[in-house]
Amino acid sequence: MSVAGTYEVTIKTPIGPQTGTMTVVPDGSTFTGQFTSPMGDASIEDGAVAGDTLTWKVSLTKPMPIALTCTATVSGDAIQGSVNAGAFGSMALEGTRKG
Repeated sequence: MSVAGTYEVTIKTPIGPQTGTMTVVPDGSTFTGQFTSPMGDASIEDGAVAGDTLTWKVSLTKPMPIALTCTATVSGDAIQGSVNAGAFGSMALEGTRKG
């Protein structure tokens, strides 16, 4: 199954669960997309696809400027992985594909 789609995701942060929508648009071994949350929108940077595994970066400006490095595996309609927030450590990411 393709990794393409729109996912409803939750990131378990130190300040509580943060929810959002992530779009994945693959193009061979790379992908582009968008992460949308109540904190705002951010473009996916350096998206890479290796089988069912995705790696990417997101630069946020709210609630403070921070660069996130993310890895996740897609299994059917589920996505599960981690978000590394530098000094804030690693946080779990999980979600499901919409539609």
